[in-house]
Amino acid sequence: MEQLYQYLWKSRMFGRRLVDSDGIEVEVVDPGRLNTDSGPDFFNSKIKLGGTGWAGNVEIHVKASDWYRHGHDSDPSYDSVILHAVGVSDRRVRRSDGTLIPQVELTMPEKFFLTYDMLQTAPSDIRCASVLRDIPPLAVTDWLESLSTERMQRKSERILEVYRSTGCDWEQTCFIMLARALGFGLNGDPFEMLARSLPLRVLHHHSDNPMQIQALLFGQASMLDSSLHIFDDYYQLLCREYVFLARKYGLRPLRPGLWKYARTRPQNFPHRRIAFLAKACEGGFSLFSRIMDPSKRERELRDLFGWELEGYWHTHFSFDVEARSVSDTLSASSISLLLINMVAPMRYAYGVLRGDMDLAEKSLDLLCELPAESNSIMREWNGIGLNAGNAMRSQALIQLRREYCEARKCLYCRFGHRLLRYSVGIPESAGTLGLSAAEDVHRVGTGIS
Repeated sequence: MEQLYQYLWKSRMFGRRLVDSDGIEVEVVDPGRLNTDSGPDFFNSKIKLGGTGWAGNVEIHVKASDWYRHGHDSDPSYDSVILHAVGVSDRRVRRSDGTLIPQVELTMPEKFFLTYDMLQTAPSDIRCASVLRDIPPLAVTDWLESLSTERMQRKSERILEVYRSTGCDWEQTCFIMLARALGFGLNGDPFEMLARSLPLRVLHHHSDNPMQIQALLFGQASMLDSSLHIFDDYYQLLCREYVFLARKYGLRPLRPGLWKYARTRPQNFPHRRIAFLAKACEGGFSLFSRIMDPSKRERELRDLFGWELEGYWHTHFSFDVEARSVSDTLSASSISLLLINMVAPMRYAYGVLRGDMDLAEKSLDLLCELPAESNSIMREWNGIGLNAGNAMRSQALIQLRREYCEARKCLYCRFGHRLLRYSVGIPESAGTLGLSAAEDVHRVGTGIS
């Protein structure tokens, strides 16, 4: 509940002017910056107390008596608090030196708390589903555009972490991110582990030998064991090659049991995805420079993933399991997912790191050209009337579902914020006011300006 009052303070829904426990008018000039560590809840807040400007920290509690229950009265780090904002003013509070702290009560209409309770307790993960249609389309579009950028930035940060972990090797980073993308969510983690376990320089040494590339990849994936009763000649050949190559390069395979097969069609088994990864390494892995070519549009980028399985994998789903009527190429929807989850984020991360914002913008433009994803999250949004139309919006809706709805962060969602504002009759045009740089304020312990 304290989080709700922190939200009220930050958003100033209660209005700009309050009255403290002594009847003195309090004007909130700047609520300050929320502190996510120890210490007062808001840093560098600016208020006017009886017309006098003050700057300092603000502490928020549901009940004023929580000040003593939390031990703030004996903690010098709370002596900088210039205002105590509470839901219930059940007592006055003092600093460690005994001085009284100004205190205000944050009161809101009952409808506000009923709306908040609805957002917190509704049985659906999308708790605002019943009223989402009432939000104007422009407000929906603005929030989704921000969410799509937020998701792209999150993916970019992840890619840059991988980049640094490879010793700043973009090609190795590209190889790892391609492998993860080929896991298509379900097997993303083991695919990334596989790519990390196998340096590209090793694969480059055998780039002209497809069988040895497969031996390295399947062996590192712990899918080769000559003691198993698989009498397939090709399987046994891969086993022998991997034993030799693993000893030569000092390789250690992943631990068994990482791969998931639940609700996976045979043509999407990890074996076939690894076979596609092996195709990407034939002739030497050099995908990074090609996907970074800013002149390549969607069609040209799709062509980069037009690998075609042949030989053994033309007739098998996995080792010793023959395939019938299976496609030898990635489907159009699978390639779209690679463009969404690997190509666009790689372009964005590279552009941001190099300060090439044109390339970063092109990565967002690419999402606008791609079709929306089709998955359970999108079907849920479609069911309540919020359709994607393209990958830019579907990525935004996935971000909204996972980072806000599932995490119950309605207070940080623009939809939730709008509904709470409307519950108390605050128009959308009513913004928050800040303190101008030229305005003089007090610091705790200073004189009047």
